[in-house]
Amino acid sequence: MTVPRPSDPRPPRPATPAALRVAVDTAMAGLDGLDGRPPAEHVAAFERVHAALGDALAGGGRDDGADPRGA
Repeated sequence: MTVPRPSDPRPPRPATPAALRVAVDTAMAGLDGLDGRPPAEHVAAFERVHAALGDALAGGGRDDGADPRGA
């Protein structure tokens, strides 16, 4: 039987302003080339960018390796 271990109760360390800027810039890059993509792809692109911006502005940034550009 595996005994569960408690997780670290401390909140994650906030990202530095430079790291947040990179996260926001990366999120916004998800809009690059949107005008050349089919309109059917626009909603998904905006949703990915919105989620990435929310993560960045909350001070977390994505740690799941997901690319907001959908690449």
